[in-house]
Amino acid sequence: MPGEQPHLYQVIDERFRTGRCAAGDSKLEPLFEACRWAEGPVYVPAGRYLVWSDIPNDRLLRWDETTGTVGVFRSPAGHPNGNTLDNEGRLVTCEQGNHRVTRTEHDGSVTVIAERFEGKRLNSPNDAAVKSDGSIWFSDPDFGITSDYEGHRADSEIGACNVYRVDPDSGEVRLVADGFDGPNGLVFSPDERRLYVSDSRANRIRVFDVHDGGTLSGGEIFAEGRTGSFDNIRFDDAGRLWAAAMHDGVHCYDPDGTLIGRILVPGTVANIRFGGAKRNRMFIAADTTLYSLVMSVTGTPPLPTARRKDQT
Repeated sequence: MPGEQPHLYQVIDERFRTGRCAAGDSKLEPLFEACRWAEGPVYVPAGRYLVWSDIPNDRLLRWDETTGTVGVFRSPAGHPNGNTLDNEGRLVTCEQGNHRVTRTEHDGSVTVIAERFEGKRLNSPNDAAVKSDGSIWFSDPDFGITSDYEGHRADSEIGACNVYRVDPDSGEVRLVADGFDGPNGLVFSPDERRLYVSDSRANRIRVFDVHDGGTLSGGEIFAEGRTGSFDNIRFDDAGRLWAAAMHDGVHCYDPDGTLIGRILVPGTVANIRFGGAKRNRMFIAADTTLYSLVMSVTGTPPLPTARRKDQT
């Protein structure tokens, strides 16, 4: 029987052990090791494949779960960063180099979801989350415009790094949270009552209350990092928050905000995602490598799509 693996897992609080957070695979499985900077994995259940970003190489890659093969999904791809799926299973991509958020339709065509706010070009969208009502929320730091490595060097037209919401009906891009140094990963709590946002430059995770109509309040600090910076964040189905902590592996937080354990990952961890047929396979993008870790914990299930207004 698999058990706690001291060389891979670090138990900081007994809740990490009793929650069987350290009872999965004994080592990381490298799936692909030829990226320049791996980011943004998203698992597509209908096809049993994973799409992720290789930002400096300006491409989206695809790993097939049934064969283990890797190929190019799209290139050029706008120096893509974060990826997610909308409520119809379509790929939503934050294109840093193109200053926009896009959707890949089922026929392969690309639709622009957001590229400006109040007439000003976005900085470099980083990560996105889709709510059950179809609204798309995304972070917009300046990481892709500070140099030509992950995008194109440019001045910020907006002059700030914010979080925005795209209305599912009108397509309006609205500012929902500001005051960040470098907003990065964002995720809704399983009940959608809270939105968690990592602020990489401030090395903290903030939590906001979500209200009807798509507004936020609060913004208190949920967690502060030890070393490195927080990047992407995800929930499991027990309400624990898992965070890519860059130079400090993957952190696991109890719902009360206590750091209870770590997954020790070589290199700089940029992004994590639960996937696989049982949602218990964590995909980890770190430096040049995409890793897999089959776990004894399970990621949150997809949220049910909100009923349309014309349905009774």
